[in-house]
Amino acid sequence: MNAILRISLPLTLWLAGFSAVYGLHGLLCSSRWAALAAALPGRALLIGAAILVLALEALLIGLLRSPRWPAPDPAIHRVSLTLAIAAFASSAWTLMPVLATSHCL
Repeated sequence: MNAILRISLPLTLWLAGFSAVYGLHGLLCSSRWAALAAALPGRALLIGAAILVLALEALLIGLLRSPRWPAPDPAIHRVSLTLAIAAFASSAWTLMPVLATSHCL
């Protein structure tokens, strides 16, 4: 795995996951999508999307620790693994409102 990709992927995955879940939240709560949102299980979709993001973050931590994709330098390994753990914690923290509250107020 390329060193730049190793370092940038964890936070990029957090950003994409955060944007996707809250974008889905906005679509489900939008008045323009009210007919579609009434037919879809909105809360289940949001919970499923949040769980998918957390699973992808956990998978990335596993991949970064795997000996199959060694880092070219021990410092890059530590930095990328630290960023992946921080991204997982950030995902869990920022997606907690989606899991804990109603999807539209």
